[in-house]
Amino acid sequence: MVSKNQIKLISGLHQKKQRFANQLFFAEGVKVIQELLQSNFELEHLYTTLNDFEAVQSSKRTLINEQELKKISALSTPNSCLAVFKIPAEKRIIESDLILALDDIRDPGNLGTILRLCDWFGIKQVICTKETVDIYNPKVVQATMGSISRVNVNYIDLNLFLAQTKLPVFGTFMDGENIYQTNLPEEGIIIMGNEANGISAEIEKTVTSRLSIPRFGELQKTESLNVATATAIILSEFKRNS
Repeated sequence: MVSKNQIKLISGLHQKKQRFANQLFFAEGVKVIQELLQSNFELEHLYTTLNDFEAVQSSKRTLINEQELKKISALSTPNSCLAVFKIPAEKRIIESDLILALDDIRDPGNLGTILRLCDWFGIKQVICTKETVDIYNPKVVQATMGSISRVNVNYIDLNLFLAQTKLPVFGTFMDGENIYQTNLPEEGIIIMGNEANGISAEIEKTVTSRLSIPRFGELQKTESLNVATATAIILSEFKRNS
């Protein structure tokens, strides 16, 4: 059974302010939770409607019913389980290899998908503006499908960081150099911009190389690509000859 205090706590974790006040976040679904249990994330408590997760000690596991799960879930159709984890301390940024920089990404689904792409392509470091959606937003956690545990994410003054880095800085623009005809290095920072406005004017000033994904459609009327789709293409090109 879930107590009223537990319901209040978990319901509060739907909000960024409460997540950081309590230094906790939650994940839902067997696959995501199993991934996080096998990572360095520390489990606070697991709530499940099934008699599963036997490897989790009984003091941290509570069997609940579907009605109780609905009270704490962020999903319209709740899965069979929900787990609360402690938010780990941010790791320091290591300026080497490829780093992905996110300039004001607002959609949780986009951020979650981008983190999965980073995991897939071996990008271990993501740096974000402080306005970028919170990595521990329930929708982001869900969309990462466990990749949140394998990609280091930092929220920083991105403009200041890029102004001081010694790594080449790549930005994506409609008027940039064709990425398919560009020799791409194994080290550098790749900036992906906001869904509606692209890379901000301040961040654009730090860019040392402008790249573009060319349009091949006959009418050339598509204005832009979804940021997660564009990230997939760009990371693939950077990694293709590595």
